[in-house]
Amino acid sequence: MAGLGARPARILIAALSGVLAVLVGTGVWIAAQARDEQGRSGDRQAALAAAGEHAKNLMSLDHKSVDADVRRILDTSTGAAKKEYEANLGKLRNTTLENKVVQHGVLRATGLVSMTATTARVLVVADVEIRWEGSRSAPQERYYRWQMDLTKSGGQWLVSKVVQVP
Repeated sequence: MAGLGARPARILIAALSGVLAVLVGTGVWIAAQARDEQGRSGDRQAALAAAGEHAKNLMSLDHKSVDADVRRILDTSTGAAKKEYEANLGKLRNTTLENKVVQHGVLRATGLVSMTATTARVLVVADVEIRWEGSRSAPQERYYRWQMDLTKSGGQWLVSKVVQVP
């Protein structure tokens, strides 16, 4: 009879061990999902911030600091966008210097359109005031709406394509 009492106890211990294993496995899975979601959320925020920073760089030019301003544009871009900026660098620099341009941009909003682990598409809304130092012309306000494609490179989000949208 002593052997009969030990058998239900072993079954109960085996069942409880199985339940415990399922609970531990579920907990590990939930923790991994939370970590992944936290990483995706961080990537979303980083991509939005990178697009916003790039937009501010595009809009903030001053003839007194044009070389540093252009460097910031190049530093926040990659691929086709960077090649296009590099191709137009001389003209942008000369125009800014010759006309004594002072631009100050304000980022209004960014919104994520789509995202993968290494790419993102962001819409950006920004305004800029342009004035010409020493000119009697009134400052001009311009309103920009961009679609920016970003690529994650070396852990950093960089703008790879910029399209102005109506």
